[in-house]
Amino acid sequence: MSSVGAFFKRNLVWSLAVVAAVIAAASLLAWRAGSRKPKYVTAVVTKGSIQRSVSTTGALNPVVTVQVGSYVSGTVKSLSCDFNTEVVPGQKCAQIDPVPFQLIVDQDHAMVVNAEAQMRKDQASLAYAKIAYERDKPLVAEGTVAQDTVDSEKSAYDQAVAQIGLDQASIADKKAALKAAEVNLAYTDIVSPVVGTVITRSIDVGQTVAASLQSPTLFLIGKDLTHMQVDTNVSEADVGDLRLGQDAYFTVQAFPGQTFRGKVWQIRRGPITVQNVVTYDVVVAFDNPDRKLFPGMTADTHIVIEERSDVLRVPIPAVRFNPEGLSALKSETPAAGTTPIQKTDTPLPPGEGVGVRGGRVPHADGEARAWNRPGGPGGGGRSGGEGHGGRRRSNQSQVWVLDADNNLKPVKVTTGIDDGALIEVSGEGLKAGDRVVVNQVDASGERRGTQPGLRPPGATTGFGGPGGGGPPGPGPRL
Repeated sequence: MSSVGAFFKRNLVWSLAVVAAVIAAASLLAWRAGSRKPKYVTAVVTKGSIQRSVSTTGALNPVVTVQVGSYVSGTVKSLSCDFNTEVVPGQKCAQIDPVPFQLIVDQDHAMVVNAEAQMRKDQASLAYAKIAYERDKPLVAEGTVAQDTVDSEKSAYDQAVAQIGLDQASIADKKAALKAAEVNLAYTDIVSPVVGTVITRSIDVGQTVAASLQSPTLFLIGKDLTHMQVDTNVSEADVGDLRLGQDAYFTVQAFPGQTFRGKVWQIRRGPITVQNVVTYDVVVAFDNPDRKLFPGMTADTHIVIEERSDVLRVPIPAVRFNPEGLSALKSETPAAGTTPIQKTDTPLPPGEGVGVRGGRVPHADGEARAWNRPGGPGGGGRSGGEGHGGRRRSNQSQVWVLDADNNLKPVKVTTGIDDGALIEVSGEGLKAGDRVVVNQVDASGERRGTQPGLRPPGATTGFGGPGGGGPPGPGPRL
C-alpha cells in the first residue's frame, strides 16, 4: 500500500513539474511576442490654416537708387554729405576745386568783351564809310568827284557792313564758350538730385576725380527708404505660379524674431542665367516706416501661392506611412470612412498609385482598387508621377489611425496643399484630435515606417512618371 502511495506521489510531482515548465515556456513565448510587438510614433490631427508658398532668397534695395557722379575732373575740395545724410534736391554734397574752371570763365569773359569792343570799332568805321559814300555819290553827276572814287567808297561801305556781321558772329561764339565754361564751373558743385539718404560715399577731401572717360560714382543715394523692395531670384519652375499682388513675407538675420510682409509688385521677364540655371527677378514691395531695414540685407522670402483656412492637417509622413506585418492582423468591420484590411496578391498595373506598395485594398463591391499616395506612383503630380515641389493636386490617399485600443485602422482621405511639414486632408472618419501614425519602431528601436526609395509629397519627380526615381522597392502586401 505504501509503495502504491509513493508511486502516485512521484507521478503527481512530475505532473506538477511538467505543468510548471509548460506555463513558464508559454509565459516566455508571450513575453517575447510582446517585446517584438511594434510600437508606433503618432501625431495628432489638427485643424487650422495651411498655405503653399514659393521660398527664395533676395536682397533689400531702395525702390529708386541714384548714382551721383561728377561731370568734370579735378580735386575734391570739400565734403558736406556723409553716410546716412538726409538730402533734398539741390543740396550740395561735395565740391571739386573750382579755381581752374573759374580761370577759364574769366578768360572767356574777357574774349567776349574784346569781341564786343571790336564790333563797336567796326561800327564806327561803318558810319564813316556810309557818310563818305552818301556825300560823294551826288557829286559824280556834277563832275566834281570821279566815278572810281565813289565806287571805292561804296566798296568800303559794303565791307564795313560785312565786318559788323562777322563781329556779331564772333561775339556769339565767345559767349557760347563763356557759357560752357560757366556750366563746367557749376558742375564743380556735386548736388543731390532727389530726396533721399546717402547710402555710400566713395570720395574724400583731396582725392582726384577723373571724368575723362566716364562719370565716376561719388555718392549712392537711396530715394525714400520708407518704401523699399526685395529683389528675389525665382526659378523658372516656380515663376509660373506667381501673380502681381500676391502676399509675401520675409525675415532677415538682423531681426530673427520678426516677420515682415509685402506684396509682389513686379515680375521681370528678363532671364538671369548662372551656370545654366535660369531665374527671374521678382520684386516684392514693402513699407519701412521706421527705417529699421537697411539696403543690402539678405531676406528669406516666401511668396504665398495658395492658402486654406480651417482645414484638417496632418504631418506629411502620415500619408506615406506603411505599417509592417499587416497580414497578422485580423479583418474587422471598418469604421465610417475606412476600408477593411484583407490580404490580396493581385499586382498593380505600372504607375498606379497605392497606399501600401505591392498590394490593393478591396472595396465593398469586391473590386480591388488602389490607394493613391502623394509622392508615390501616380500621386502628387501630373500624368502619374511628374510631381513638382509643393504643387499638389487633390489626390486620394490614406492615413493609419491608432484608436484607444492601439488598433490600426486605415482611413481614406483626400489630400490638398502642403507647406513642407503639414498637409491638408479631408475625409469621413477623420477628425481633429485623432492620432495618426507617422512612423513605426520595432523592438530594436529601428524606425521602419518609411519605405526605401519613397519620395516625400511634393518632390520634384515621383515614381511611375517621367523622370521618376525608378520602380518602388519591395513592400508588404495586404
